[in-house]
Amino acid sequence: MESDALFSLGSPAGAPAAPTGAVGVDGFTPVSTDSPLPVRMRPAGIDELVGQEHLLAPGAPLRQLVGGATPMSVILWGPPGCGKTTIAHLVAGATDRRFVAMSALSAGVKDVRAVIEAARRQRRSGGPQTVLFIDEVHRFSKTQQDSLLAAVEDRTVTLLAATTENPYFSIISPLLSRCVLLTLQPLDDDAVRGLLRRAVTDPRGLGGALTLAADAEDHLVRLAGGDVRKALTALEAAAASAEALGVDRIELSTAEQAVDVAAVRYDRAGDAHYDVTSALIKSMRGSDVDAALHWLARMLVAGEDARFIARRLVIFASEDVGMADPGALGVATAAAQAVEFVGLPEVQLNLAQAVIHLATAPKSNSATTAIGAAMADVRAGRGGAVPRNLRDAHYPGARGLGHGTGYRYPHDDPRGVVTQQYAPDDLVGADYYRPSGHGAERSVATRLPLLRRIVRGLPAPARPDGAAPTGNGRHPSGNGHATVADEDGADAVGEGQQ
Repeated sequence: MESDALFSLGSPAGAPAAPTGAVGVDGFTPVSTDSPLPVRMRPAGIDELVGQEHLLAPGAPLRQLVGGATPMSVILWGPPGCGKTTIAHLVAGATDRRFVAMSALSAGVKDVRAVIEAARRQRRSGGPQTVLFIDEVHRFSKTQQDSLLAAVEDRTVTLLAATTENPYFSIISPLLSRCVLLTLQPLDDDAVRGLLRRAVTDPRGLGGALTLAADAEDHLVRLAGGDVRKALTALEAAAASAEALGVDRIELSTAEQAVDVAAVRYDRAGDAHYDVTSALIKSMRGSDVDAALHWLARMLVAGEDARFIARRLVIFASEDVGMADPGALGVATAAAQAVEFVGLPEVQLNLAQAVIHLATAPKSNSATTAIGAAMADVRAGRGGAVPRNLRDAHYPGARGLGHGTGYRYPHDDPRGVVTQQYAPDDLVGADYYRPSGHGAERSVATRLPLLRRIVRGLPAPARPDGAAPTGNGRHPSGNGHATVADEDGADAVGEGQQ
């Protein structure tokens, strides 16, 4: 690699230096007449930049960055096609700073250190400051990112890094703290439409040789989904098809043939993966079955692992539906089994059925809150020794230790419930499970107070008419069992054990 580390972003690490003239003075491959349309249409100045208005106000960080007013290191975070590389080109061409471009896909620690050493020599000799642009910086390992820290700290280099992934997860904290983070947004439809129209007429683009039908334009805007690079690539493909047909107008049919599938913004290892998954879960939790099916479809079309989707559905079945529809867990589990047994594409039907069931089912998070409360007590140190009557008594000598002594077998009672201490001493009376009144859990909410009262040996509440309950709340034998006749609704206890 040459000492000034100028090489094309596409060059593999360790490749021979490009021949003279193959790389522009700003570190990027120079634009030529056969460059892709998105490359030819890159803005010549910041005033041509479309979108990102929140970063383009006078004095805003992006204007300072492009103008070179402040030598601050910046991380550009945004989805593909929102202008990150375009901004790097503007920085490269707008100031007299030395500009070095590299891609994390091909560069390594050796390349980074070579740029930093060259930048130090430039500073010692009174030369221009060095701006180091690293595309896809999230692909750098922790060690590779560490190699930048000292040079960014003392401004040996001004770092300009671009990433499509959440920098709070993909960039090490020390490097992130040394940089200004600028978040770029996807372009809206109007911005994409404007750029398409500019490309049709601009000499750098189609130069007015073709026109674009309104419905074809709508189609390209819709397919782009905010990614201007994709919109311009699709326009170039449609233009080539029109020229091959010998027509001077790009019709809808031509655009559809050139690009027949919408690109789904979805990176299985990035933010979109988690955002779309979150949207699916929240739509099901909110009982919006139509939105849930949209997010499921987006995941399937983008090629998401069906096993991952199935795992999320199984979790949701207990986390958000739970006891309100106990059968939901069986549906989700069956869908997960179908993934292994059937596979894609047919298993999309099973996943859709499960999503519909979960989205339309009554909801209860009682299982989630119950286990959370119980685990919180355990972590807080609550919960003493296992009561002796519950300890394992099957091995020789256990009885001599008192293990199992006093244990009462619930099946000996006709209702299947007896008064007995099951919790550790310091957790007697702790209520973790609080059933909702939704769906099937409504009957559990009715039955649970009766179960707790019998198990804990509590007296029956006074009747609404003020009359004392029948009997004394004890079994006639005096064994502590509350009888079926003692309490209103006690039959529900027995029914619940069937």
